[in-house]
Amino acid sequence: MKEYIEERAVQIANYIIEANATVRQTAKAFGVSKSTVHKDVTERLLLINPTLAARARRVLDVNKSERHIRGGLATRNKYKHE
Repeated sequence: MKEYIEERAVQIANYIIEANATVRQTAKAFGVSKSTVHKDVTERLLLINPTLAARARRVLDVNKSERHIRGGLATRNKYKHE
C-alpha cells in the first residue's frame, strides 16, 4: 500500500474520532468520496493500526444507528420552514 494512502487512513480515523464525524462530513473535509472514507477505515486501517480502526469503527457504528433520527429531523426542519 502506498504511504500517502496509509497516512490518509490514519488521519481520517483520527478526524472521525476527534470530531465524532459522519462518513459524509469526513469525506467533505478530506475531499474524497464516501466510499474512500469507508474503505480506509474498514479495510486499510485494519492492516495499519487495528486499535485505531476499532475506535473509529465504534464512532461510525453509533452514527449509523442514529442516522434515521438525523434524517427525520432534517425532513422536519425542511417542511417547518416552508
